[in-house]
Amino acid sequence: MLKQMEGSHAVAEAIALCRPEVICAYPITPQTHIVERLSELVQEGEIGNCQYINVESEFAALSVAIGASAAGARAYTATSSQGLLFMTEAVYNAAGLGLPIVMTIGNRAIGAPINIWNDHSDSMAMRDAGWIQLYAETNQDAIDLHIQAFRLAEQLSVPVMVCEDGFILTHAYERVDMPDRNQVQAYLPPFEPVQILDPEDPVTIGAMVGPEAFAEVRYLSHHKHLQAVEVIPELAAEFAKIFGRDSGGLIQPYRSEDAETVVVALGSVVGTIRDVVDELREDGVSIGAVKVISFRPFPMLALRGALANAKRVIVVEKAFADGLGGIAVGSVRMALRGLTTPIYTIIAGLGGRPITKAALLDAFGAAVRDEIDDPLFLDLNWNVIDTELARAKEKRRSGPIAENVLRDLGLVGGKPV
Repeated sequence: MLKQMEGSHAVAEAIALCRPEVICAYPITPQTHIVERLSELVQEGEIGNCQYINVESEFAALSVAIGASAAGARAYTATSSQGLLFMTEAVYNAAGLGLPIVMTIGNRAIGAPINIWNDHSDSMAMRDAGWIQLYAETNQDAIDLHIQAFRLAEQLSVPVMVCEDGFILTHAYERVDMPDRNQVQAYLPPFEPVQILDPEDPVTIGAMVGPEAFAEVRYLSHHKHLQAVEVIPELAAEFAKIFGRDSGGLIQPYRSEDAETVVVALGSVVGTIRDVVDELREDGVSIGAVKVISFRPFPMLALRGALANAKRVIVVEKAFADGLGGIAVGSVRMALRGLTTPIYTIIAGLGGRPITKAALLDAFGAAVRDEIDDPLFLDLNWNVIDTELARAKEKRRSGPIAENVLRDLGLVGGKPV
């Protein structure tokens, strides 16, 4: 059914169709509308046999989901930014225990300085925690990926994060095609856990593992991700048969088959990148794009195949590692190891800064000419940076960087230190 609705509410309704038995909720912007809407759906009886649990923190939210999943319940939670970091210990525990929890990440920057707007710093910080990570470009993607996430998590007994850009998707009103209950039930069978805590057949969960077995246990977690590389496309193909649209999978190429330059990106920025690709194509530039949907596991072979004929690759990222540069670009380089293809990194959209077509047109043009800085920080205000660096050089007590920059920009009162 076609509906015009807010992204968060669309996700909540999709989650409800998946029939979770336990929802653990602690609100944090920009995730809040998801769990608020789910609370209404539970109260209205739209989800059926579901226990909605208000908890005292993000750490508690995932901890309760771990307990519920271990007891055999289909469990769901959601978070963002600092909330994801606060539950870090539990994030690793859920993966290590092989529990099929699904968690929405409303992607948001990590402080300090505090910032409530979108980038991918939060989920990228958890990229190696053992969870599968799927990234949505649109609110339709977010709906479809959540439905596939439950199926994937429960088939492999591994937790899955579905990452959607905060505000850009969570608070945007778009037309979406909401599946009906029968379609979802045909795709997602009742939950049959691989492992379960049963008083009649007691087992230990979370045992201490020493050096004699730890590597083997960790490898088996790695093996599940290797399996997921095969399973994700299969589930996407089955989804297309039932729901009538292509969605999910590992990657999605766009005009890249004959392209000399190919742009790789995750999330909502892919829509803008496609528009830029179309404009450059009209001007005779041989350029295409590849959307990475599954960042963990990373689709090495699929991406290598999509980029095999490219003369250069550009990776657009909404997160970076201090002192190093891009994060996703490291995985792209691994996919292309042994090849001499130049790979450039563009860091963009940090803390919610707009990623404009004009800025991307300039950056892609420079990359096509092989005249781009690597990494390139898109639309960086070098006057502000140079001013702060000079201040720090002149004064030992130069003051807090964030507050000085805000004063230089005239966004708060007073003078810089």
